[in-house]
Amino acid sequence: MNSKNRKTLEAVFADPVRSGIKWADVEALFAACGGVLEEAQGSRVCVEINGVFAHFHRPHPQPDTDKGAVKSVRRFLENAGVVPFPVNGTKT
Repeated sequence: MNSKNRKTLEAVFADPVRSGIKWADVEALFAACGGVLEEAQGSRVCVEINGVFAHFHRPHPQPDTDKGAVKSVRRFLENAGVVPFPVNGTKT
């Protein structure tokens, strides 16, 4: 996972919940976490990480996520066992 992916992960788990995270950065984060992304009907994308599946709608016409989408991404990543770690290696 590169530094941009780590920043996206931290943004997804930031409190209060942020909006405006670029969807392309979220998809790059999924891929960096070993996720498999499949195109689905319309603007949908199916993601699998560590045996956990989720379906998301790509935001349009703007490329940014809203708070509800960020909450869904956060919940999916938590269920898949992907959580941010600070530099000292302890779990947050």
